[in-house]
Amino acid sequence: MARRGYGEDGIYFDHTADCRDSTYHRGCAGRWRGVVSLGFGPDGQRIRKKVSGKTRTEVKDKLRELHGELDAGVRTARGYTVERAVADWLTDGLPDRARKTIDANRDSLRPVLAYIGNIPLRDLTAHDVRTALSRMTATHATRTIQKAHNCLTRAIRDAEARDLVRRNVSALVDTPHGKEGRPSQSLTLEQAAALLQAAEESRLHAYICLCLLTGVRSEEARALTWQHVDLDAGTVSVWRSVRAHGDTKTERSRRTLKLPAAAVRTLRAHKQQQAQDRANAGPLWKEQGLVFTTSVGTPLESHNLRRDFRKIARAAGIGERWVPKELRTSFVSMMSHQGVPVEEISRLAGHSNSRTTEVIYRKELRPVITTGAEVMDQIFH
Repeated sequence: MARRGYGEDGIYFDHTADCRDSTYHRGCAGRWRGVVSLGFGPDGQRIRKKVSGKTRTEVKDKLRELHGELDAGVRTARGYTVERAVADWLTDGLPDRARKTIDANRDSLRPVLAYIGNIPLRDLTAHDVRTALSRMTATHATRTIQKAHNCLTRAIRDAEARDLVRRNVSALVDTPHGKEGRPSQSLTLEQAAALLQAAEESRLHAYICLCLLTGVRSEEARALTWQHVDLDAGTVSVWRSVRAHGDTKTERSRRTLKLPAAAVRTLRAHKQQQAQDRANAGPLWKEQGLVFTTSVGTPLESHNLRRDFRKIARAAGIGERWVPKELRTSFVSMMSHQGVPVEEISRLAGHSNSRTTEVIYRKELRPVITTGAEVMDQIFH
C-alpha cells in the first residue's frame, strides 16, 4: 500500500484489549484515532498531527476541523492551554515593559485563569470567557474585571499573531460590571490641615505638602530630583516619573509649577534634613539626586509609602482609608471650591485635556457654574 502524502488522512481503531468486533469495533475497549501527515522535518522524521474520539464520525469531524486550522496556518498543539499562552505573552510579548508592569498583568489574570487556564487554547470559546468573567463579578470590582479581560485579549492576540489560534474569542465578549470599587476621596480643608500637622515629624512631611499644595502625581513626586526644584525662584519642574523609561503620564504632564510659600519652606527644611541623613549614613548612602528618599538615599517604594501615609492619616484623626494619590484629588477639589476654572485646574494637574478633569474628578468639582451670574450681578447691580 502506498504511503500517505502530505495532508492525507488516516483513521484507525486503537485497541486497549481484545477486539470483539473486528469490523465495526462496537463494544471494544479503545478509541478511534485520526492522523494527518505534514511531510518530513529537517531530521527526516515524518511530521504528524493526531486526533482521537469515541466514534469514527467524531474523528472525521475533528480531522475536518484540523484541516481548517492547518489551512489557516494555525499550528497549535492540543496541550497548549490558555495558561501557557498567557505565560508566553508575559515572557515574550511585552518587550521593554518594566518588571512591575509585567507582574501587575500577571496578578490581574490570576482570577480569570482560575476558571479557564487549563482549557486548550484551540478549544476556548467566547462562552468560556464570558462565564469566567461573569463569575468574577461577585467578588471583584468592575475595574479589576476590565483589566483581567484586557490582558486576556492581548495574550490571545499575541498567540493569534504567532499562528497558535485561529481567532481571538476574548475580543468577542463584552466586559461585565462587577462590584462597586471604593470611590476616590477628597480631604476637606480641616482634614488637610490636620494631615499636614500630623506629618510634621514624619519623613513624608515635605512629600505630603508638595502633593497636596501643587497636585503633582505620586509617581511624579517620587521621581522628582533636586535639579528640577528651584527654591530661590520657588518653582518645581515635573519632567519625569517612576514609569518605565521615566516618561510622564501625558505630554501635558511635563510642566513647571510655582510653589506655594508653605511648600518652599517645607522643602528647604527637608533638604537640610536630607543632608543630615546623608552624613549619618556615610558610605551606605546611595546618591541619586532624588528629593524624596529613604534614610540611605534609595527611592521610596510605593507599598511602603502607602503604609506610612496611612499611619499619618490615622494620627491626624481622619481614619486610615486614604492613599497618597488622593492628595491630588484633594488639590483639585480645593481649587474647584475656590472657583478656579476647570481649564486652569486641568493645566495645573497636567491632564491631557479638561474633559479628563471633569470626568475623573467630577465629584470634586463645583456642581454650579457661578461665574456668569457673578459678572452680571456686577454689571447690573
